[in-house]
Amino acid sequence: MNLPWGYLTGLLLLALPAIRLPRMPIAPGTAVFLAGIAVLELPFLATAAFAAGTALALAQGDLESPATITAAVLAGACLTLTIRRSLRARPTLTRTMGDLPIAHRLPWTRILLLPFPLRPRTVERIPNLAYGPHGRRNLLDLYRHRSPPAHAPVLIHLHGGYYTTGHKNSQALPLLHRLAAQGWVCISANYRLGHAAGFEAHLHDAKRVVAWVRANGREWGMDPDRIVLSGSSAGAHMSALAALTPGQARFQRGFEGVDTSVSAVVGLGGYYGPYFDGGPDGDPLTHAHADAPPFLIVHGGNDTVAPAAAARRFAERLRGISAQPVVYAELPGAQHGFDVFHSPRFEAVVNAIEAFATRAVAAGARH
Repeated sequence: MNLPWGYLTGLLLLALPAIRLPRMPIAPGTAVFLAGIAVLELPFLATAAFAAGTALALAQGDLESPATITAAVLAGACLTLTIRRSLRARPTLTRTMGDLPIAHRLPWTRILLLPFPLRPRTVERIPNLAYGPHGRRNLLDLYRHRSPPAHAPVLIHLHGGYYTTGHKNSQALPLLHRLAAQGWVCISANYRLGHAAGFEAHLHDAKRVVAWVRANGREWGMDPDRIVLSGSSAGAHMSALAALTPGQARFQRGFEGVDTSVSAVVGLGGYYGPYFDGGPDGDPLTHAHADAPPFLIVHGGNDTVAPAAAARRFAERLRGISAQPVVYAELPGAQHGFDVFHSPRFEAVVNAIEAFATRAVAAGARH
């Protein structure tokens, strides 16, 4: 009897995300991340696909061999484990945030029926506002409530992509949409890509976004004195560097006198080590100081692109230097890029970010 290789390949893709793999080079680690992210963050859709595929295999007589039946049972067990781990994000975050109360409700209708990051009707997107001189790489999108706010706090998000790829309007959209619907003004910005220009080009662009908010924020309903800087993957690295070097003239040539301090930092699946060949200045810890802003660092426990151990180490070392809170949350079973969909995991993370950021700006934590 021929084995149903197509069905078995599908089972492997469903089971793989539940397996904790050892540390690996960036290329295979990225491949594993890309192969499993949909199953990890859309586990209920994956379960529906598993059920439909298994029913079809049964109808076609492909579930007659013990090997195929065993593989199906194992895949089902792995899917169950994936779902259980995704549901552990909420209690993990509640425990990590300590005395800071976070919302426990999750939008289950959205999670189950429409998990893709479609912008709600209450939120408008104003695209392609120029914040710097480098063409389309210095454009930002602005998200706000359709009833324009006044003196709203600001969240700036910088996308990931190994500093070589990616674009605005692609990551953390559930976060941007949620906060914009709650009265924040949110910004997602492009920046120059590629390693040739060095980390200073990326850092310069990140600071230019903050400078743009300082100069133009009130026109768009923002309070430019209440800024939270966030990023995913490489964007988290850039956000940390920018937040730890406020007003340093050598990192903001052409706008040296602008206040580029922020109220808080949020890092999602971030890399926090040295920047390629950037030397010590490309390492966020080089710039750590007692007056650093509060940090919330959220990382996947099974991240094969930016291992959790490095993020955990950065949080521990920064906590030993900074006088402000450094909160580190490690999500059970999560991979890289957990911020794309309306998943149970990321909705719990958004609840935590909203609570953390709201406290930071309310306290006037401007550093």
